[in-house]
Amino acid sequence: MPKLILESTVYTLEQLCSSPLLGHPQAALAGRSNVGKSSLINALAGQKHLAKVSSTPGKTASINFYRAEPEGFYLADLPGYGYARRGRGERRDWSRLIREYLQGANPPLALVLLLDCRLEPQEADLDLVAFARSMNLRLLPVLTKADQCARREQESRRREWALLVPEAHLLLVSSVGPASSRIGLEELWAALRLLFQRP
Repeated sequence: MPKLILESTVYTLEQLCSSPLLGHPQAALAGRSNVGKSSLINALAGQKHLAKVSSTPGKTASINFYRAEPEGFYLADLPGYGYARRGRGERRDWSRLIREYLQGANPPLALVLLLDCRLEPQEADLDLVAFARSMNLRLLPVLTKADQCARREQESRRREWALLVPEAHLLLVSSVGPASSRIGLEELWAALRLLFQRP
C-alpha cells in the first residue's frame, strides 16, 4: 500500500498563498467534523498516529498536506465543518482559508467528500456538493464509518447519495479496527490514482 507523508501544515491565508505545494497535483479531503477524516488518513497511510485523532469535533484548524508515495500527488486535509461550538470568528477564518484554497489560482483536481454512513444527507454536505460543482471540481463521495452501519443502512445511504451525486462513483470505507476488517481502502487508493491519470 502507498505511504502518506505529512509535508506541510497551513494555518493562515499568508501561509497558504506562499505554499510551494499548490503547484503540485492534489485532491482535497473534506467532511463534517467527526466524520472520521483523521482515522481514514491513518488507515490509508497504514499508520496509527500520522493524523491526530481527537474525540473533540472541530479540533483541526489547519490544512494539512500529505504527499502520497510513490504516486507523487498530494492529499489536502481540510478543517472539518458544521461544528457549532467553535467561536464565530474562528469558524469564519476557517471558511476563508478553505474558500481561498478551493478558489485559488491552483485549486485541487478533485474534492473527496467524506460522508458519515450513519447519517442521512446533511444540509452542509449538500452545500459543499453545490459549491464543488460551481467550481467544476470533480467529486469523489466516500461513505465513512461503514463498520457502524448494517448492510441495509449502507445500501440505503448509497442509494440516497447516488440520486444526489449521480455523476460520481460512491465508495464505502471502514478505517478502524483490525486491518482484516477494514473495507474500501484499496478501492479508494485506486479511485485516487484514476483521478490523477485522467486528462
